[in-house]
Parts: sequence; structure tokens; C-alpha cells
Amino acid sequence: MSATVADLRSRALAYAERRLPALTRLRRSEPLPIRLDRRRIYVLPTGFGFAFAFLMFVMLLGALNYANNPALLLTCLFAAAAGASLFVGFRAMNGLELTRVAADECHAGTPLALRLGFTPGSRTRPSLCLRYGNADRAFALARGTATDVTLAIAAERRGWLRPGRIRLSTDYPLGLFHIWSWLNPDTEFLVYPAIESPLPPLPAGDGREDERTLAGAGDEHAGLRDYRITDPPRLIAWKVSARHDALLVHDSERRGGDALVLDYAKLGRLDHEARIRRLTAWVLAAETAQRTYLLNLPAESFGPAIGTAQRHACLRALALLPSAHG
Repeated sequence: MSATVADLRSRALAYAERRLPALTRLRRSEPLPIRLDRRRIYVLPTGFGFAFAFLMFVMLLGALNYANNPALLLTCLFAAAAGASLFVGFRAMNGLELTRVAADECHAGTPLALRLGFTPGSRTRPSLCLRYGNADRAFALARGTATDVTLAIAAERRGWLRPGRIRLSTDYPLGLFHIWSWLNPDTEFLVYPAIESPLPPLPAGDGREDERTLAGAGDEHAGLRDYRITDPPRLIAWKVSARHDALLVHDSERRGGDALVLDYAKLGRLDHEARIRRLTAWVLAAETAQRTYLLNLPAESFGPAIGTAQRHACLRALALLPSAHG
């Protein structure tokens, strides 16, 4: 039954989009900010709203048939409350602005955490709902407070992902009317490749790696860096951290040593996508182990280096590699 109702609703929406130019226009992407106004907010009665309207019609017939003035007054009051609820729900949407769209780092096969930043303006926005595919996210906005709402979006493939249209709706306050609009921000996000699991062992460098100085073991330090959660407490520079109001740790020098070589060409036993997944896992493992690494791809190389810039450059290049059938 629910599948039949969903199919009828999809057909009705498709027909409306063909017949209404303004609704069809909203299929195209738009730059931020996106402001909702009366030209792009749509209203239809809910199933409960149709049942309520039928009940009001029966009550009206009964009151007129029996010339019952109190019953007629009660019917008019209920109908007036239903009409007022339409405008209250419309006000909850009208003037709302989508000002920011961002996303956390994401690998293929895991949901993309899409953050939508809304500016509610001078009024409270209760009982709102975002819908993307089959996922719903209910939320409310306080007056004058910009708020980020997180929506999980499936990211099955590496590469650029455009979220597309997202429906914003409300049934506030009585559930008699469904009031909605479409958000289609002109944004796209890069989905990094999936990570091979279980984690394969890291390859060796081009030669034997020389001995490194241990951080905190002597007086030779390359400087100070921000504290990482994996750093042992003995490495923390307490006096310097107190002066800077932030935890800093000693960063040791590496005395020579070969960088890890992550080479696409040397993974000949794996297919194209499996190579990309393994190289992705190796990049992340090398960063976790604080090992300098060189990534060799068919058309370019990255490094040897380590750090946030190196990691993002490598993951971006892996994500944008042409597919095997491309």
C-alpha cells in the first residue's frame, strides 16, 4: 500500500514539474545563499488534512440540516483553525536562508556527512525536516541563531559527488498541510577512494632505513609541533605549552633514511580499483606511523613528504584517477 502511495505521489510531482515552470526551474542548481520565498514554497493537504476536511463537510451538513447554530459555530471555528494553521506553517518556511554547505572528509562506501548551514532570521522555525532519498532529518531553528544541520548522504563511488536536490518541508503546526520547497545548492564534494581492509603491511623504502633519533630521548629536536592524541605524555613540552596556552610536543629530526615508496606500477597482481584502495590504505597508514612517503601514480608523483598537504594531495589524485573503463 505504501509503495502505491509513494508511486502516485512521484507521478503527481513529476506532472506538476512538467506543468509549472517555477517548480521545474528549481530542478537546476543554484549558487548560495538560497532564500525561500512565496514563489518557491508549495502546499498540499496531507492525508490527515483530507480526512479533516471531509469531517468538516459532514459537520457542516449536519449543522445546516438541523439548524443547529452551536454546531455550525463549532464547525466554523475548526475550519478557521485549519486555515490559520496553513499560514503558520508557511511562515515557518518563508524567509529561511541556506547560507553554507560543507562536508567532512569521506571515503567511498561510507556516508558523506553533509552540513547545511541555515540562517533563520528573526523568527523561530519549528518542526522542519530535510529529506534526501529515503533519509529524513528533523530539526528546529532558534530565532536569530545560525545553525548547521547534518545530513548523511550515501557515497558509493570515489570522485566528485553533487548532492543534488534536497527537500525541506514541514507539517507544522497541526499536520493538516504538507509545506515544502527544494534546495539544490551548486556545490560538489570529493569522495576519496575506499580503504582496503584489513590493512595491508606497508612496503619498504628504496633501501635500508637509517636509525632515527627518538623524540625526547636527547637534545636534538627539529622544533615543536601541536600535540597529537597518539603522542606519549613524556614528549609534551610543558613549560612552552603553558606560555602558548596549547599543548606542544618535541618533534625529532630524522637522520637520513629512505622514504616509503607507494608505487601503483608495482601492484601488478591487483586490478585497477584494488590498487587504488591499497594505495589509499598505505597513505593513511604512513601518516599514522609518521613515515615520510612517496606516491607514484601512472601520470604523476607526490613527495617524498608527510603531513596534511601531502595526504590530501595524494588522496585527491587517487580519487580522480580515471576508471579502468574510462
